Amino acid sequence: MSEILIARGFCDAERPEIAALFWGAFRNKLRLLLRPEDKALAFIAAVLDPEHAICARSETGALLGVAGFKTARGALVGGGFRELAAHFGAFGALWRGLFLEMLEREPDAGVLLMDGIFVTEAARGRGIGTALLAAVGEHARAEGCGSVRLDVIDTNPRARALYLREGFEPGPKTDLGPLRHVFGFSRSEEMRLTL
Repeated sequence: MSEILIARGFCDAERPEIAALFWGAFRNKLRLLLRPEDKALAFIAAVLDPEHAICARSETGALLGVAGFKTARGALVGGGFRELAAHFGAFGALWRGLFLEMLEREPDAGVLLMDGIFVTEAARGRGIGTALLAAVGEHARAEGCGSVRLDVIDTNPRARALYLREGFEPGPKTDLGPLRHVFGFSRSEEMRLTL
Protein backbone atom coordinates (compact mmCIF):
# COMPACT_ATOMS: atom_id res chain seq x y z
CA MET A 1 0.00 0.00 0.00
CA SER A 2 1.32 3.44 -0.87
CA GLU A 3 1.95 6.05 1.81
CA ILE A 4 -0.95 8.08 3.15
CA LEU A 5 -0.15 11.72 3.87
CA ILE A 6 -2.21 13.36 6.61
CA ALA A 7 -2.35 17.14 7.00
CA ARG A 8 -4.61 19.84 8.39
CA GLY A 9 -6.54 22.05 6.00
CA PHE A 10 -7.09 22.25 2.25
CA CYS A 11 -6.76 24.83 -0.48
CA ASP A 12 -9.62 26.74 -2.14
CA ALA A 13 -9.20 24.74 -5.34
CA GLU A 14 -10.21 21.59 -3.39
CA ARG A 15 -13.52 23.04 -2.17
CA PRO A 16 -15.69 21.54 -4.97
CA GLU A 17 -14.11 18.10 -4.54
CA ILE A 18 -14.53 18.13 -0.76
CA ALA A 19 -18.10 19.42 -1.08
CA ALA A 20 -18.88 16.54 -3.47
CA LEU A 21 -17.35 14.00 -1.06
CA PHE A 22 -19.29 15.47 1.86
CA TRP A 23 -22.52 15.42 -0.17
CA GLY A 24 -21.86 11.83 -1.22
CA ALA A 25 -21.47 10.79 2.41
CA PHE A 26 -24.40 12.77 3.82
CA ARG A 27 -26.78 13.06 0.84
CA ASN A 28 -29.38 10.73 2.34
CA LYS A 29 -29.50 12.80 5.53
CA LEU A 30 -29.61 16.19 3.79
CA ARG A 31 -31.25 15.56 0.41
CA LEU A 32 -34.70 16.92 1.33
CA LEU A 33 -33.25 19.99 3.05
CA LEU A 34 -30.59 21.08 0.60
CA ARG A 35 -32.04 20.16 -2.77
CA PRO A 36 -31.52 20.74 -5.60
CA GLU A 37 -28.13 19.09 -5.61
CA ASP A 38 -26.33 21.84 -7.55
CA LYS A 39 -27.33 24.39 -4.90
CA ALA A 40 -26.38 21.98 -2.12
CA LEU A 41 -22.90 21.53 -3.59
CA ALA A 42 -22.43 25.28 -4.08
CA PHE A 43 -23.57 26.01 -0.51
CA ILE A 44 -21.34 23.34 1.04
CA ALA A 45 -18.31 24.43 -0.98
CA ALA A 46 -18.85 28.03 0.12
CA VAL A 47 -19.06 27.28 3.85
CA LEU A 48 -16.27 24.70 4.21
CA ASP A 49 -13.63 25.78 6.74
CA PRO A 50 -10.12 24.40 6.19
CA GLU A 51 -9.21 25.21 9.81
CA HIS A 52 -11.57 22.42 10.88
CA ALA A 53 -10.40 19.73 8.46
CA ILE A 54 -7.83 16.96 8.48
CA CYS A 55 -7.19 15.54 5.01
CA ALA A 56 -5.67 12.29 3.78
CA ARG A 57 -3.85 12.40 0.46
CA SER A 58 -1.91 9.98 -1.69
CA GLU A 59 1.80 10.43 -2.40
CA THR A 60 0.79 12.30 -5.56
CA GLY A 61 -1.44 14.69 -3.61
CA ALA A 62 -4.78 13.18 -4.63
CA LEU A 63 -7.44 13.67 -1.97
CA LEU A 64 -8.41 10.36 -0.34
CA GLY A 65 -10.57 11.47 2.56
CA VAL A 66 -11.44 14.19 5.05
CA ALA A 67 -12.27 14.27 8.76
CA GLY A 68 -13.99 17.39 10.00
CA PHE A 69 -14.39 18.64 13.53
CA LYS A 70 -16.28 21.34 15.36
CA THR A 71 -15.04 23.74 18.01
CA ALA A 72 -16.37 26.89 19.64
CA ARG A 73 -14.64 28.75 16.78
CA GLY A 74 -16.40 26.94 13.94
CA ALA A 75 -16.92 23.68 12.07
CA LEU A 76 -15.93 21.94 8.85
CA VAL A 77 -19.34 22.80 7.42
CA GLY A 78 -20.57 26.04 8.91
CA GLY A 79 -22.71 28.81 7.59
CA GLY A 80 -25.86 30.39 8.85
CA PHE A 81 -28.90 32.22 7.55
CA ARG A 82 -26.91 34.59 5.33
CA GLU A 83 -25.03 31.78 3.58
CA LEU A 84 -28.19 29.68 3.20
CA ALA A 85 -30.07 32.68 1.78
CA ALA A 86 -27.31 33.33 -0.75
CA HIS A 87 -28.00 29.90 -2.26
CA PHE A 88 -31.65 29.15 -1.44
CA GLY A 89 -33.28 32.59 -0.97
CA ALA A 90 -34.59 34.08 2.28
CA PHE A 91 -37.66 31.83 2.64
CA GLY A 92 -35.65 28.74 1.70
CA ALA A 93 -32.98 29.70 4.23
CA LEU A 94 -35.58 30.16 6.96
CA TRP A 95 -37.19 26.73 6.80
CA ARG A 96 -33.94 24.94 5.96
CA GLY A 97 -32.21 26.63 8.88
CA LEU A 98 -34.91 25.48 11.30
CA PHE A 99 -34.50 21.84 10.27
CA LEU A 100 -30.70 21.98 10.07
CA GLU A 101 -30.61 23.38 13.60
CA MET A 102 -32.11 20.08 14.77
CA LEU A 103 -28.96 18.30 13.59
CA GLU A 104 -26.58 20.69 15.34
CA ARG A 105 -24.50 19.52 18.27
CA GLU A 106 -22.44 21.83 20.44
CA PRO A 107 -18.94 20.91 21.57
CA ASP A 108 -18.36 20.30 25.27
CA ALA A 109 -15.28 21.57 27.08
CA GLY A 110 -12.44 19.07 26.81
CA VAL A 111 -14.17 17.08 24.05
CA LEU A 112 -13.35 17.30 20.34
CA LEU A 113 -16.61 17.00 18.41
CA MET A 114 -16.29 15.35 15.01
CA ASP A 115 -18.17 17.01 12.15
CA GLY A 116 -18.07 14.20 9.60
CA ILE A 117 -15.58 11.78 8.11
CA PHE A 118 -15.68 10.65 4.50
CA VAL A 119 -13.39 8.74 2.15
CA THR A 120 -13.37 8.61 -1.64
CA GLU A 121 -14.99 5.51 -3.06
CA ALA A 122 -11.74 4.38 -4.70
CA ALA A 123 -9.84 4.64 -1.40
CA ARG A 124 -12.29 2.72 0.78
CA GLY A 125 -10.95 -0.36 2.49
CA ARG A 126 -7.36 0.96 2.46
CA GLY A 127 -7.18 2.22 6.04
CA ILE A 128 -7.90 5.86 5.23
CA GLY A 129 -10.71 6.14 7.79
CA THR A 130 -8.48 4.57 10.44
CA ALA A 131 -5.64 6.98 9.62
CA LEU A 132 -7.98 9.97 9.75
CA LEU A 133 -9.42 8.89 13.11
CA ALA A 134 -5.89 8.52 14.50
CA ALA A 135 -5.05 12.01 13.26
CA VAL A 136 -8.22 13.40 14.86
CA GLY A 137 -7.18 11.78 18.14
CA GLU A 138 -3.71 13.34 17.90
CA HIS A 139 -5.21 16.74 17.14
CA ALA A 140 -7.61 16.41 20.09
CA ARG A 141 -4.72 15.60 22.45
CA ALA A 142 -2.73 18.57 21.13
CA GLU A 143 -5.76 20.78 21.86
CA GLY A 144 -5.94 19.47 25.44
CA CYS A 145 -9.06 17.36 24.90
CA GLY A 146 -9.60 14.18 26.87
CA SER A 147 -11.97 12.57 24.40
CA VAL A 148 -13.41 12.64 20.89
CA ARG A 149 -17.17 12.52 20.34
CA LEU A 150 -19.19 11.76 17.23
CA ASP A 151 -22.68 10.69 16.32
CA VAL A 152 -23.38 7.80 13.98
CA ILE A 153 -26.74 7.13 12.34
CA ASP A 154 -28.50 3.78 12.24
CA THR A 155 -28.29 3.59 8.45
CA ASN A 156 -24.47 3.56 8.55
CA PRO A 157 -23.45 0.28 10.25
CA ARG A 158 -20.12 0.24 8.41
CA ALA A 159 -19.05 3.51 10.03
CA ARG A 160 -20.24 2.30 13.44
CA ALA A 161 -18.15 -0.85 13.05
CA LEU A 162 -15.08 1.26 12.23
CA TYR A 163 -15.60 3.44 15.29
CA LEU A 164 -15.98 0.38 17.54
CA ARG A 165 -12.77 -1.13 16.12
CA GLU A 166 -10.96 2.12 16.83
CA GLY A 167 -12.01 2.13 20.50
CA PHE A 168 -15.09 4.37 20.50
CA GLU A 169 -17.62 3.46 23.16
CA PRO A 170 -21.36 3.55 22.37
CA GLY A 171 -23.42 6.06 24.29
CA PRO A 172 -26.92 7.51 24.34
CA LYS A 173 -29.22 7.07 21.35
CA THR A 174 -31.58 9.69 19.99
CA ASP A 175 -34.77 8.60 18.23
CA LEU A 176 -36.00 11.02 15.55
CA GLY A 177 -39.61 9.88 15.56
CA PRO A 178 -41.57 11.40 12.63
CA LEU A 179 -38.54 13.49 11.60
CA ARG A 180 -37.01 10.27 10.24
CA HIS A 181 -38.93 11.03 7.04
CA VAL A 182 -37.09 14.36 6.70
CA PHE A 183 -33.59 13.19 7.57
CA GLY A 184 -33.62 9.66 6.15
CA PHE A 185 -32.58 7.88 9.35
CA SER A 186 -34.45 6.83 12.49
CA ARG A 187 -31.84 7.00 15.23
CA SER A 188 -28.43 8.40 16.00
CA GLU A 189 -26.00 7.10 18.58
CA GLU A 190 -23.36 9.11 20.41
CA MET A 191 -19.93 7.48 20.50
CA ARG A 192 -16.84 8.59 22.45
CA LEU A 193 -13.18 7.76 22.35
CA THR A 194 -11.29 8.39 25.58
CA LEU A 195 -7.76 9.58 24.86
